[in-house]
Amino acid sequence: MNQQFELFDITNPCIGVCTSNKKGYCFGCLRSRPERQLWLSMNNEQRRDVLRLIVGRKQRIEQIRQRKGEQLGFDFEEVVEIGDLF
Repeated sequence: MNQQFELFDITNPCIGVCTSNKKGYCFGCLRSRPERQLWLSMNNEQRRDVLRLIVGRKQRIEQIRQRKGEQLGFDFEEVVEIGDLF
């Protein structure tokens, strides 16, 4: 495997929203607890792997949000008269 020379360290993806869900994933950066705790001791290849995982997590979250929106079937642009609801 070719070794790529890194000119700059990979920056920490933390955005300062340090709150975790029940599974331990941060709402801000989408890293797991071990990924957050071990970030400073990781080499650049390990950090790139974590960044790839974050991208996958973001895509899954967006897919879930889209599915939920499709299930609701609401058109929020449509004006509904209150009398039509009852």
